[in-house]
Amino acid sequence: MPLVGVVMGSKSDEALVKPTLEALEQMGISYECRALSAHRAPDAVREYARTAAERGLEVLIAAAGGAAHLPGAIAAHTLLPVIGVPLATSELKGVDALYATVQMPPGVPVACVAVGAWGARNAAYLAAAILGLKHPEVARAYASFRQQLSQV
Repeated sequence: MPLVGVVMGSKSDEALVKPTLEALEQMGISYECRALSAHRAPDAVREYARTAAERGLEVLIAAAGGAAHLPGAIAAHTLLPVIGVPLATSELKGVDALYATVQMPPGVPVACVAVGAWGARNAAYLAAAILGLKHPEVARAYASFRQQLSQV
């Protein structure tokens, strides 16, 4: 059963989300990945977020560019932790998505990572840190990854 739900605003974002999926796979963390648009399919986004916990998901990662409403739209409909990944898909090179992701109203938090591939990978690592609080095997995998960083 997947522990992490990875959602992107459009199928065209697949290459930008790939570092997230690769990092999750390297740590052996199960995930599901969907393309859902906050603007073109708001009902599907709402349903996805509302049913995430009952489907066994424990952390949601939402990647979006431009206005980047997806992370906030998901957070509005779930109590699970949501990590927003701002994507550089506009002429503003992701700064617009970054601002949109970090400006959530009080009470509806979205964790935010950096724009681009670094942020995409860090979303997976942050999810691992969260999951590691409950899942010892994830904690070990994340600790191993961090140990490898210190070897460089």
